[in-house]
Amino acid sequence: MPHLALLHKELDISKPVVVRIHSECITGDLFASLRCDCGEQLRRSLRILNEEQGVLIYLRQEGRGIGILNKLRAYNHQDEGMNTIEANEALGFEPDERNYSVALNILDDLGIREIKLLTNNPDKLDAFKDSNIQVVERLPLVINPNEKNQAYLNTKETQMGHIFKNS
Repeated sequence: MPHLALLHKELDISKPVVVRIHSECITGDLFASLRCDCGEQLRRSLRILNEEQGVLIYLRQEGRGIGILNKLRAYNHQDEGMNTIEANEALGFEPDERNYSVALNILDDLGIREIKLLTNNPDKLDAFKDSNIQVVERLPLVINPNEKNQAYLNTKETQMGHIFKNS
């Protein structure tokens, strides 16, 4: 399953590049599930990256790295009252199994040295700490919650440290 990088045709790496690192979410990205904010984040990111002549890195690490089948099993646990972290842990996984090193390698291969990272996830920011790529700005990507994903977004903010405001 290769990872993908979509580059704007007028990409200019001589200045900070707007970058979105997006992990695959077939339920949100393809089927527009309301249980998460992934599909909406992807669609909004693509609009922003088009306007800003940026880069989308699409990482094939479904379900925070546990795969689609385990993600669906986690959904069953969530339907029984667990939050997203508890569901992953009940299946024997860490709350988040993703790795962002391949995204750094892709950016490095493209010669990109300074980025404006489109994210709410502090783990993505941390991935750049000891790299050759400098994050000059974090751009929030806040999606309005709905009744299906409000608890999920609350868990991301309160237990996973996601940043849903400008900073």
